[in-house]
Amino acid sequence: MYLFLNILLIVLLFCFLFTLIRRHCAIRKVCAMSCEEKCKLLQELLAPFGYYYCSKQDVVSTRNDAWQRQAGYTAVFDRAALHLHMVFDALPIYFNYQGKTWLIELWKGQYGINTGAEIGIYCANGLVAPSEYSTAHFHAVADCERLPVSFTLYHNADVLASMSDRSWWLTAFLVGIFTKPSQLSMDVSITFPNTEMQHSFLTALQQSDNPHLDYRCRHLTIHIHYANGCPISPVCPGRISPFRRIRIAWAQCCNRLLCGLYRLLARPFHTTLDRVVFLYELLPFLLRRMLRHLKGVIRA
Repeated sequence: MYLFLNILLIVLLFCFLFTLIRRHCAIRKVCAMSCEEKCKLLQELLAPFGYYYCSKQDVVSTRNDAWQRQAGYTAVFDRAALHLHMVFDALPIYFNYQGKTWLIELWKGQYGINTGAEIGIYCANGLVAPSEYSTAHFHAVADCERLPVSFTLYHNADVLASMSDRSWWLTAFLVGIFTKPSQLSMDVSITFPNTEMQHSFLTALQQSDNPHLDYRCRHLTIHIHYANGCPISPVCPGRISPFRRIRIAWAQCCNRLLCGLYRLLARPFHTTLDRVVFLYELLPFLLRRMLRHLKGVIRA
């Protein structure tokens, strides 16, 4: 028995020393790399998952040619998001334009270990009845149908990220940051190609009757302030059941714990670039698991 305990202690001590040495080597390797080398490595790691690293804001965003574009969108994705520990507010706006039903949706919240926001632009092959919105499949719009969109994401009064592009899916994810969706707000701008499309969207936006929205028009652009305190998800209307509240609380508890673990493992680094490259050098299997979670964001 004592021999077994001694062997176990020796093995644990060896593992501890090996980890310390490996960690020290990984830190030295990351510190020796130039910013360009780290950016190139991170872009190579993210590209297969449909993402890229925005160094100016230290956020992860989505590529125009992301594989998620082929999946399109259905409301089932939002309803199933909690299974992947994604807890967010969602604002879907359905409207008809040129013989098709369009969907422009806003999201903000916690995506596993990432705080983030999204704007998605989709359309159906034809007109969709309101009773079928929850089950209909929408395609990501073609390149010629992409719209100039932008958003600024706030945590209370602090700016977290600001993105702008002609896009079908505009996103920003801050890795290792934990927030509650109610603490986040978005200032969104959407520019339409003509007054017909703008009016159709504006009519649907007014009919949404969301008390947490503030919007105004300027020429062909609609500015929306998607405020704090929005419902958990308009795709699940009505009073939130106690069971769902428990599931949300559990998911957020796990998310907070994993965010803390991520930052602990990635010490002494403070940027996403350094942290992710460091984890790639230290624990490549853990990084692959984290990136697989990003791949789980399949709404687009």
